[in-house]
Parts: sequence; structure tokens; C-alpha cells
Amino acid sequence: MNLPPANPAVYETLRGVFVGLPHCVTLGFEYVGSEGRLPTLKVDWREDLVGNPSTGVIHGGVITSLVDTTSAISVTACLPEFETIATLDLRIDYLKAATPGKTIFCRAECYRLASQVAFTRAVCFHDSPDDPIAHGVATFMRESSPLPMIQQGGQ
Repeated sequence: MNLPPANPAVYETLRGVFVGLPHCVTLGFEYVGSEGRLPTLKVDWREDLVGNPSTGVIHGGVITSLVDTTSAISVTACLPEFETIATLDLRIDYLKAATPGKTIFCRAECYRLASQVAFTRAVCFHDSPDDPIAHGVATFMRESSPLPMIQQGGQ
């Protein structure tokens, strides 16, 4: 079932916070959209993101950051109220090299939101999630402490 975000205001605000983080901006992450609670981000191929100049393949660390960020955003789609989250564990299986010159997409879902931990899975791909570059699973700690950047009106 494809449910809408639990709290659209929480989702929209925290999605903006995550995509606006300095390292996400530097890497060029862009929010593509979401299907219910399944957000999709993308990163365009750039020469300065290449890990191996002889092949032109984007560095695995870029994909790691893309999976982590998209997964975190999928958690925010399930949150009823503002709260902080932090990555506890992240595992990525790199299935094949990304194709040089092609955009990489990542779609993630939070499949279980427990009282203290959220569980996610993600897939990175070029044209179709049925032809994955990488799969990721992650767990996030939930913390109901106040978010100063939100409460003070900043992002």
C-alpha cells in the first residue's frame, strides 16, 4: 500500500533540511519526487565525482551518501511530528558499477517505524529500479528532542 506522508509538513520541512545539507549540495543531490512515502533523489554524473579516472565511474562514497540521505528522508515521511534521527547502521551491496555519464537515482522506503528505531531499504539505479546499481539497508535512531533549527524558523 502506498500511503501519503504521515505529516506532510514534517516531511516537506525535513526533506528540505536533508537535501540542503552542505555535503548534499556539494554533491549535487536533487529531490526528484515521491510516490507516497517513497522519496527519490538523484545525482548527475560529474567529472569531479569520479572515483576512478580511467573508467569514469562515480565514487562509491557518493552512492553511500545518496543511499543514506534518501533513506533518512523516507523515515521523515513516516514521522507524525518533528524529531531528530541519526544513522545507526548502513549496509550497501554494490551490484555493478554505475555507467559513466549517466544520472544515478535512489528510491528508499521506511518499512518499519518502531518506537526508537526506523528500518529502511533503498535501491540505486539509472533507468529502472529493476536494474539496480546498489541496494542499501539502514537503521536510524529516533529521538524526540526538539529541533532548534525548525523551532527557530530556520532551515
